Amino acid sequence: MGKEKAAVSDSGWWQFLHELLKADLYKRSQGRIVRQVTCLAIWVAFAISAYRLLVYLRTVIRDDQMAFVAYAAPAILLVLGFWIGYRIVNLPTFADFLIAVEAEMNKVSWPSKQELVRASIVVIVLIFGLTVVLYLYDVTWAMLLSRVLRVTTV
Repeated sequence: MGKEKAAVSDSGWWQFLHELLKADLYKRSQGRIVRQVTCLAIWVAFAISAYRLLVYLRTVIRDDQMAFVAYAAPAILLVLGFWIGYRIVNLPTFADFLIAVEAEMNKVSWPSKQELVRASIVVIVLIFGLTVVLYLYDVTWAMLLSRVLRVTTV
């Protein structure tokens, strides 16, 4: 009996649930920017989901007595999503990953504005050139195949 309890408390889901219910921050000063942007992205995803749920429920629920459900369910989803977004960026494994991402991003040597403009122009010109080449191949093959089909059907 004691071993079964230990196995349940050591399982990954139990630890994950325990981490979601904590309120403290993990390594508060490290990886702040990446963690804040990630949290904001999660919040935006939940806000969009809550809005879409609200729109859907308002079209489905026509009964005035059940109208509170159309507003309560998205509100609960939004509050739950804000808490999950806040907690998920403070999970030790995920926070360590985000801290490592920010550390690697600080090592990147970013191009200057002139280099960026030059490289962008090269890419855009190359894409347009390849588009023209593929268009010419398409037209040529279409003409050849239409002639072959006309010859074989006659």
